[in-house]
Amino acid sequence: MLLYLAEALRDYLSSLNVIRYVSFRVMAEFITSFVVCLVVYPWFIRALQSRAVKQPIREDGPKTHFSKAGTPTMGGALIIVSILLSSLLWADIKNPLVVFTLIAGLFFSAIGFFDDLRKLRSKSSKGLSVKVRLFIELAFVVLIFFVFLKFYGPKVRYDTRLFIPFVSVEKFWIDLGVPLYVALGALLIVGIANAVNLTDGLDGLASGPVLTSAGTLLILAYITGAKLGSFDISKYLLIPKVVGAQELSVVASGIMGATLGFLYYNAYPAEIFQGDTGSLGLGGMLASIALLTKNELLSIIFFGIFVFEALSVMLQTGYYKLTKKRIFPMSPIHHSFELLGWAEPKIVVRFWIVSLLLALVALASIKVR
Repeated sequence: MLLYLAEALRDYLSSLNVIRYVSFRVMAEFITSFVVCLVVYPWFIRALQSRAVKQPIREDGPKTHFSKAGTPTMGGALIIVSILLSSLLWADIKNPLVVFTLIAGLFFSAIGFFDDLRKLRSKSSKGLSVKVRLFIELAFVVLIFFVFLKFYGPKVRYDTRLFIPFVSVEKFWIDLGVPLYVALGALLIVGIANAVNLTDGLDGLASGPVLTSAGTLLILAYITGAKLGSFDISKYLLIPKVVGAQELSVVASGIMGATLGFLYYNAYPAEIFQGDTGSLGLGGMLASIALLTKNELLSIIFFGIFVFEALSVMLQTGYYKLTKKRIFPMSPIHHSFELLGWAEPKIVVRFWIVSLLLALVALASIKVR
């Protein structure tokens, strides 16, 4: 919004030209979303407490979690709202990549909201049917991704080629075609959205990997779309080019700011939980940015913590159905570490460290080609 205002008034107020720079808007969106969360959360926490919006505790979970009963949940609603508002202010809201990402985030957050609402009404940790939820999510993502490819893909030079990390785009790629590529994109977005949700089981646990992933995507989005004068960064680095992808770095900075503002109140011992409302919405946006910047395979690295958590649940569930035995003491895997006697803050910080290292490995792929 402010980008177009600056363009309209640039002949009258030359100082507004600074808004046209992506780097300025990245900083501005980060500050906006962070300040909104930091300032509004105390009021939001009190509002949720007064309405008894409290986190249902998993009965078969670690005993240490019973002390968390009564902590307000659905705090992720403010994360998503602050990202949307700051993006409307600072990002190019006519950019189809930005629109896709915000729609995906809003949709997954809405799914999470209804899931949280059902848990509150039933006073249990069980929400919507997993099968029904996954079907709705997959159907929606397939629809919007197909529409994007059909009508907007050619405009931003976005195609169905799959690029391999650490390999030059000029040397090797695989063209999947529309059906397979849409299926891959849908699986990536739905998979990561739900993986972030599974990771959000300890105070501050999901926030660390969200921050490192968003920071990684901020850099990747910028170099995928930006030009410095006549210098094309993506061409120089031998990575895919997506026209306008640099605007996604603005959205990524909003994710970072809002998550950091939330973490201030979610750090151990948490004053508020984000619930499925926040974790699904954040996961949907992060995965959308990864997909739209052509980092489908590379994202497996910097989303590593989320992938690890999701795989632990899938392996545990599948193995138990076959053998009636468990691979891990409990899934998602972070609960297993709790049962082994690790303190909650220690698990969280160690997961953050691994997430940071994975982000650095992913960023190393920029030059290792």
